[in-house]
Order: sequence, then structure tokens, then C-alpha cells
Amino acid sequence: MQKKILGNSYVLLIMVLLYIPIIFLVAYSFNSGTIMSGWSGFSFIHYQQLFADTRLLKILLDTFILAISSATIAAFIGTIGALFLDSFHNKKNLNVFSSLNNVLLVSPDVTIGVSFLILFTILGFSLGFVSVLISHIAFSIPIVLLMVLPRLREMDNTLIIAARDLGANRGTILSQIVIPEIWPSIMAGFLLALTYSLDDFAVTFFVTGNGFSTLSVEIYSRARQGVSLEINALSALMFAVSLLLVLAYYLYTTYSDKKARLTK
Repeated sequence: MQKKILGNSYVLLIMVLLYIPIIFLVAYSFNSGTIMSGWSGFSFIHYQQLFADTRLLKILLDTFILAISSATIAAFIGTIGALFLDSFHNKKNLNVFSSLNNVLLVSPDVTIGVSFLILFTILGFSLGFVSVLISHIAFSIPIVLLMVLPRLREMDNTLIIAARDLGANRGTILSQIVIPEIWPSIMAGFLLALTYSLDDFAVTFFVTGNGFSTLSVEIYSRARQGVSLEINALSALMFAVSLLLVLAYYLYTTYSDKKARLTK
């Protein structure tokens, strides 16, 4: 009982430490003052300034387009990669490829960013949206693989064997049995890749150029001149979007699990 209380207290403490800065940031986005050192009164002035800042809104739109594009492509390629690895009957080969995938996951972002910068420089590739997109796809694929491959390994092959006995071809088995079974993992990988892309700074900092910028790079540039509460307002909106995405994914997984139980 005492261990349970200590465990719950520890988790609560961690959650408080994580969320207090976010609450502080959101609260001061409604401050009528210009700095975060004192409360001057409730106001929406910083949200008005945010929606009047066309440059920041364009960068925000570009960031979401980049994140959605890279996450979608990474989810597609990562799923194909997971299906390919799952076809390995040799456990040693599977372990080798899985280890290589894990190395990419734990590699420092700075190392990945510098590597891509060197690659693009050698190839004479112009830095901009495409270079950032390629880099984001590259570091997102291992995330999708990590989410999808375990689900494939846990699949019950009974349905696949039965489908083959009934004359189903590979395309039918893939579209009607395999994909629906691993779809929650694909969505989880997509959302994780989307999150990583949205908040990435190190990799993007090295491979961006030609007037293209993302939100993290722009905030860093503005922070060197002093962060305004307009950034607080933007961060509050992005936090709200993140909460909606988490809620949507929770509702989707709950519905999928409930539907799976009913079909069984």
C-alpha cells in the first residue's frame, strides 16, 4: 500500500513539473502586458497580433504542411518496411535490421542534421522545403517501423492461412486482413512522426534555406531578440491542437478496440 502511494505521488509530481510551465505559458498568452514578469490584466491582444502577423502565419502553415506530408510518406514507407522485415524467416537478419533501425532512433539530431547537410552539399542539392521534407521523412521512418513491426509480429496467422485456403491472393490478404489489423499501429506511427516533425529544430536548422523556415527555427530566431507574448499565444494554440489530436486518437483506438471485441 505504501509503495502504491509513493508511486502515485511520484507520477503526480512528474506531471505537475511537466504541466506547470505549460499552464504558465498559456495563462500569460492572455496577459495584456508585454513580458512574463507580471500580470497586467486579461486581454486577447497577443492573439490579435498573432493573426495579424502574416509572416508567422505563413511559417505556421508551412510547418503543418511539412509535418503532415513527411508523416504521411513516412507512414507509407515505414509500413512497407515493416511488412518486408516481417517476411524475414531468419531471426538473425531480422535482429540486424531492427538494430540498425534502433541506431537511427537514438542518434543525436545534430548528427543527423549535419549528415544530411553534407549529403545535400556534395550532391549540389538546393536547401529549402524539399531538403527539409526528405530529412524529416528519413528520421520519421524508424519511428513508424518501431510502432508497426511489433504489431505484425504479434498477429495471429490463422486468418491469413484461412484466406489462402479460400483462394485469396496477396493483395486481398494485405488489404482485407493485414492492414486493418495493423492500422492502429500505423496511425500511432503517423501521429508520432507528425509530432516529431512539428517540434524538430536541430535537423531542420541545418537543412533549411532559400527563405523556407519552420516554426521552431523562427521561434529560435526571434528568441535571440527577446520572445514576445505573441509566441505564447501561438504556443497555446498549438498545445490545444495537440490535445485535440491526442483526444481524437484516444477516441479512435477506443472505437477500434470496441469494434474488434464485437466482431470476435
